[in-house]
Amino acid sequence: MRGPIVCALALLATAASAQPKEAKIRPARSLADCTSFDQQDKDDVTVDLTVHNSCSIPVDCTVSWKVVCAPQSKKRRSEHPESRKLALVEGTAGSTQASAAVCADDAWSIESIEWSCTPNKE
Repeated sequence: MRGPIVCALALLATAASAQPKEAKIRPARSLADCTSFDQQDKDDVTVDLTVHNSCSIPVDCTVSWKVVCAPQSKKRRSEHPESRKLALVEGTAGSTQASAAVCADDAWSIESIEWSCTPNKE
């Protein structure tokens, strides 16, 4: 009896090893893990807005904001929305400037700063 049992186990082991192995799929790393944003005052009316790409792929980013002139005034208040697109190769950074020069001598604020990145499709 031992002979047939050993033979059957050998056949099962051979059949199991003959089946194709499943490919291991590695989940994509989130762009949030390898992109970052920074802002820094440049002078009295300009702020540098910078996106850093430490991803291993190129990314296309958009930075948007609005300059608000006379934010406390009910009559003179005005809003100036702006946005810029940045194409960043892997391991680089790109910057744009938000300027309140449009407000002349009036008070101002830069508000609603948002940024986002997507993988470059090329």
